Amino acid sequence: MINEALRLIRVYHDMKQNEAAEKLGISKSYLSEIEKGPKEPTLDLLRKYEIVFGIPTSSILFFSENLGKSATHERARTFVASKIISLMKFLEERSERADAN
Repeated sequence: MINEALRLIRVYHDMKQNEAAEKLGISKSYLSEIEKGPKEPTLDLLRKYEIVFGIPTSSILFFSENLGKSATHERARTFVASKIISLMKFLEERSERADAN
């Protein structure tokens, strides 16, 4: 999830990829590959993020770890919500059948 964390940091700072790439001293295509996931950022690049965005590398790593947990929580939330909706539809149908009789 480090790729998503780095993308979100850039977006939070309202920077386009080309602007961030320039400040980080890398090409826009390399930044794009990192944000999409095929390439992993180096420790040197994370240190550049620390300087450019004012966020310690340890915080970037912590943020990226917690993004993965958020995705798991979101899937669980979606699963529970779908079950609640199914239950509500069942109760609605049962109520409609009871009213019809």
